[in-house]
Parts: sequence; structure tokens; C-alpha cells
Amino acid sequence: MDDDQTAPILRLDAVSKRFGPLAAVQDTSLALQPRRTTVVIGPSGSGKTTVLRLMLGLLRPDAGRVLHRERALDAGGASGLRQFRCETGYVVQDGGLFPHLSAVDNVTLLARHLRWPRARIAARVAELTALVRLAGDALARYPHQLSGGQRQRVALMRALMLDPGLLFLDEPLAALDPLVRAELQDELADIFRRLGKSVVIVTHDLAEAAILGHVIVLMHDGRIVQQGSIDDLVRRPVTPFVTRFVRAQRRFDGAPAEGRR
Repeated sequence: MDDDQTAPILRLDAVSKRFGPLAAVQDTSLALQPRRTTVVIGPSGSGKTTVLRLMLGLLRPDAGRVLHRERALDAGGASGLRQFRCETGYVVQDGGLFPHLSAVDNVTLLARHLRWPRARIAARVAELTALVRLAGDALARYPHQLSGGQRQRVALMRALMLDPGLLFLDEPLAALDPLVRAELQDELADIFRRLGKSVVIVTHDLAEAAILGHVIVLMHDGRIVQQGSIDDLVRRPVTPFVTRFVRAQRRFDGAPAEGRR
């Protein structure tokens, strides 16, 4: 691990990505700091999910570089990219669990593939079950037998199974009803504080960003228009678009979340 605990763990350096005539991301630079949660937010089509996929190495930029600890993500070829992915956790929308596997088999899939000893797997599952507050009997069920909140907890356990240094979440709570979503927002904020990992979350919800994020990155038309604290966006918007976006978030009352930093 890098000895410099202040150096960015992952960095986009003037990255651009096109899909045919569409410029999804344009000349975008962004640095992820260790032990901080970065929330990428913006309207549909703003480029936020493309940025996440570029960070994960699921897409290659047409221009610019993606750097992990100041080393190009593709520098080690396919084997280097596989190693990087073993050091990251990824939670997709609605969990993305394999329907033919039980919850515990979903959680332990990669650890079993890597031939972890059974005792190590069992210990890690017990630790994660307590961390995400999942009822023990839920692990034996299949995804269709779980509630939406339980599926997201299982998906988070799967992402954390190998104890990755980087955790990515793409609209992880979007499909949940408001009460469950509010409960999981608070739980995620607590989990991120306790784990001290570098986290990237994509969402369209400013209230959620305020609860979870140390740094909020607002995107529009494939570019970052402002980044900083929730206070910066609400009280010191740099463009009229930022003001319109904040005002459009009717569930957000304009006050920074207390105790989230």
C-alpha cells in the first residue's frame, strides 16, 4: 500500500468518452482521496454513471488517463486490471444478485473462486452480517425471497467480502421505498465511517448526497460543474445550473446534514 495517506487513491486525468456522436464525458478530472466518500450527482444523461464505469475499468477512455495510485489502470494489461477489480467492491442498482444462488453463495462467490479456506470465509461472513445488520436466516434465502432492503445489504456484503480499498455504488437505494431508503442511508453513512474506505456513490438525490458524502461532484452535459461540500453547492453555487439543480430537489431543505462529516 502507498505510504502517502494523502495521495489520491484513484484519479481521472482529463478523461473523455464518446458513444458514437454522444460525448458522454468531456475532459473530466477528478481525484478520490483515501477514507473519503465522494458522491457523483447530476440529472439523467449527465455522465455520472459513465464516470463510475471509467473508474472501475469497465470502460476505457477515448482520451485522458485513469490512474490507480498514480499508475495507469491498464498498465498491467488484463492481469493488472483483474487485480485492480479484486481490490474494489461494486454495488449495482437493486443489488444485482445472481437469482440462482442463495444470499450466502452470492456473498462468498469470489472468495470461493479464490479458494479461501472455509473457516476464513465463515468468519468474514459473520463479520459482515453483523456490520450490515442482516438477519442470519436471510443468508439461506434466494434473492426473490428477500426484501429490497435485504437484497441491498447482501449486495453490500458481497462487495465488501474481499475487504477492498475502494467501494463503488451505483444508485444503490434508488429502487427502495422511502422509509427503507431513509433507514439504509443512515446505516450506510455509519458503515462508511466505521470502515474508513474510499467510497464513490452515484445518485440523483441531493439529500442522499448530503447524508453520505464528504465531497459532492455535480455533473451536467458530461462535465463537472462544481465539486465541494453540500454547503458549497447550496450557498455558493458557481453557475445558474447549480442553483436550478439544488432548487429542484424538493425533498432537500437546504441545510447541511449534521454529524455526517
